[in-house]
Amino acid sequence: MNKRGRLFKTVDILLIALMIAPVLCAIVLKVLTTPASDGITITGARIYFEIPMPIQNLIITESQINSWLVMISIFALCLYFTHGLSVRSPSKRQHIAEWIVEKVDGLVNGNMGESFASFAPFIASIIALSAFSSLLSLFGLYPPTSDINIVAGWAILVFALITYYKFKCGPVNYLKSFAEPIALTPLNVISEVATPISMAFRHYGNVLSGSVIAVLIAHALQGLSRLVLGWLPGVLGEIPFLQIGLPAILSVYFDIFSGCLQAYIFAMLTMMYVSGAFPAEKYEERKKIKEKRKQQKKNSQQNLEVN
Repeated sequence: MNKRGRLFKTVDILLIALMIAPVLCAIVLKVLTTPASDGITITGARIYFEIPMPIQNLIITESQINSWLVMISIFALCLYFTHGLSVRSPSKRQHIAEWIVEKVDGLVNGNMGESFASFAPFIASIIALSAFSSLLSLFGLYPPTSDINIVAGWAILVFALITYYKFKCGPVNYLKSFAEPIALTPLNVISEVATPISMAFRHYGNVLSGSVIAVLIAHALQGLSRLVLGWLPGVLGEIPFLQIGLPAILSVYFDIFSGCLQAYIFAMLTMMYVSGAFPAEKYEERKKIKEKRKQQKKNSQQNLEVN
């Protein structure tokens, strides 16, 4: 193996390690900071420490740390897929990366139109961050998507994009949109404010409820196993046989299927709200008027120079 090949494989190993290391760090941190408890415990994100600030202390929680670790893993995954790109002899990972790009581009173009083609990286980031955050529960870690503060931050960002595209035709057109029809102005205002709230609570509620249901069923099966099979002699009576199988099936649904589904739904809502907020026809009309005025101004200046 030549020097270039060894260097290529070394970089691959480092990138794979960078993908795995954040998850291992999160597991070690959870083990070291989780107090001993008896029975079932359902709590929110653990507070690690606080940073003193002038107005209010900045609280660093388990969900924030896990979010950053997920972003590091996704960043390493992207570097791994794009390492060694080639036009002549593309590798399997390059085919996977190209397939992902094509699917996301098709998803964005099909739901938002070609004018929003630049949104593909943003939508891919939302899907990856949400899905990988929810999948942390497979490792016994607290998923950031179970924290309303994390998901609300995403929803506020989407709401800022919605407002930005509504302002594309000017503030007057934005305010007029609330009075169409004028009798429903209060409902239109409420609907505008309710958009980020509904997006945040829908995502947060579905992920959190799945985690809670899985824990409750697992604990109930443990108690039922002791009640029904506790008569078995010795160690056999202490083994929760009824917990074998069903919790794993529930984990496949709540942690994998439901988590990925909620990521897809959040991305679809983002595309729908942002593209629906952009008045394309009015924007084109306004653009043509501006170009016409600019051309008239230019012609008048040329006439003044000639005279």
